[in-house]
Amino acid sequence: MENGFFSTKGNRILGAVALVMAILALASWTILNLSQAEQAQMPANITVDGRGEAVAVPDIATFSFSVEAEADTAEAAQSASAEKMNRILSYLEEQGIAETDIKTTNYNLYPRYRYEERICPNFGYCPPGEQVADGFTVSQMVTVKVRDTEMAGDLIAGVGEREATNLSGLSFTIDDEEALRAEAREKAIADARAKAEKLADSLGVRITSLVGFYENGPSYGYGGDYYAREEMAMDAKATNIAPSLPTGENETVVSVSITYEVR
Repeated sequence: MENGFFSTKGNRILGAVALVMAILALASWTILNLSQAEQAQMPANITVDGRGEAVAVPDIATFSFSVEAEADTAEAAQSASAEKMNRILSYLEEQGIAETDIKTTNYNLYPRYRYEERICPNFGYCPPGEQVADGFTVSQMVTVKVRDTEMAGDLIAGVGEREATNLSGLSFTIDDEEALRAEAREKAIADARAKAEKLADSLGVRITSLVGFYENGPSYGYGGDYYAREEMAMDAKATNIAPSLPTGENETVVSVSITYEVR
């Protein structure tokens, strides 16, 4: 009778173990299938790069010049500087340059000093020279925007003839650079889209939506870079001929990186 009891109890334990194992196996199978289903439904992404260029002839010329004056007093130095500057500004106004296209970018008024030499006794200690005030200097820098680029050479020569100094920084740019950038961006996006469609076709999938966009740039290229120096204005003054200043072309390059969802 005891053997029967233990036998029945053992069968029950074995049955319970078998049931638990069956449940665990079913759960594992279910989890595996759910995972595979999720993976099958999860969309894939592809990322492509695109590049676009836009080229335009510059329509703006910009250059800078300075006016300097020295005098014994600050008031006199400022007055002398203002007289020179007003003469140049009147000339620019006569040439059709708008007041809004002329901008002071730097103005300095500072004292000047000199050192007085001291007489040194023979074979004795020689003290250093004494710093003595020696008047004031005024320096004003102005930037001019020229909307008719063909006038740039004449204007540089003209301001040089009217005692402007440090003529520098002549550059040719596009007034509406954002429009040029927008054109380059559109080309870059179209380039990326064409690459994505070709890649999707090779992979046997289709593009469903855009999930990421990144833009690099823009970077600017120039057909020529020109700098006007004081010597150029002086040469023009001597020969009475304005310098020839070819504008070249300005190029804007935009690069994009676009991620698409595919199925």
